[in-house]
Amino acid sequence: MIRVPLSTGVELDVAVAGEPGSPTMICLHGFPESHRTWRHQAAAFARDFHVIAPDQRGYARSDKPQEVEAYAADRIVADLIALADHFDAARFTLVAHDWGGAVAWLAALRHPDRIVRLVILNAPHPLLFQRSLFDDPQQRAGSQYIRSFRDPALETRIDAMGLERFFDGSFAPHVDAAAVAGERERYLEEWRQPGALTGMLNWYRASGIIVPAMDEAPDRPAWLDAPFPSIKVPTLVIWGMRDKALQPVQIEGLEELVDDLTVVPVEDAGHFVPWERPEAVNAAMREWLASHAA
Repeated sequence: MIRVPLSTGVELDVAVAGEPGSPTMICLHGFPESHRTWRHQAAAFARDFHVIAPDQRGYARSDKPQEVEAYAADRIVADLIALADHFDAARFTLVAHDWGGAVAWLAALRHPDRIVRLVILNAPHPLLFQRSLFDDPQQRAGSQYIRSFRDPALETRIDAMGLERFFDGSFAPHVDAAAVAGERERYLEEWRQPGALTGMLNWYRASGIIVPAMDEAPDRPAWLDAPFPSIKVPTLVIWGMRDKALQPVQIEGLEELVDDLTVVPVEDAGHFVPWERPEAVNAAMREWLASHAA
């Protein structure tokens, strides 16, 4: 791990692998993880890429601004571009999961000149996700946890129950138990860092995504049914089809929003597909990268 000061004003812990002269691959993790999301991919692709995997702001030992607005999508996208600039990566392959994927979709829309290829793993396109929260009852039900995570009193309740119980009750039931068995203490050690729990949850609080309650009928945002700019960057989407939080509806209609799209479903994986089924993920990435040479 190295400590990287960014022009955005935060310092991130960053894991690097491979040779600096190789093409750059930046890997963005999501909640509630760290650079270790990519432990199987970093080693596999370091032969051909300079792999850069940060602990994003709010996580582990990276900086954790206190204000909720510090976790707005614009700030995180700016971190990504500043990170690439730090490593002199004018263009790079971007690989992202969960909240990292939310950042990646936006970065691909705003900085297509910097991102040569995009790999998304179980992270919904913002238009499809927001639309599904209004139109798909199953997805709305699966996303109610976001409303809980936005509750400012949540940290107090977690403190009362203890991080171990929070891990066992809110995270462990949704992952491949065998695959995560040896990682429990690593998660808890990262979550125990001062400010980490609030930093991680602030990603949800800063998001503009509307998550209606199950019995709610809010006004529908006009942009959901208006023309939406397409992704111009060649994109591979790998989806663990057993994801309980992000339903397979998230890959329906993607072809209308991405000009050059490949979708690879992984039938026997859940949300955390990068380490639940690393062989399938690595094989899909390797084949697609070879067919979409930079």
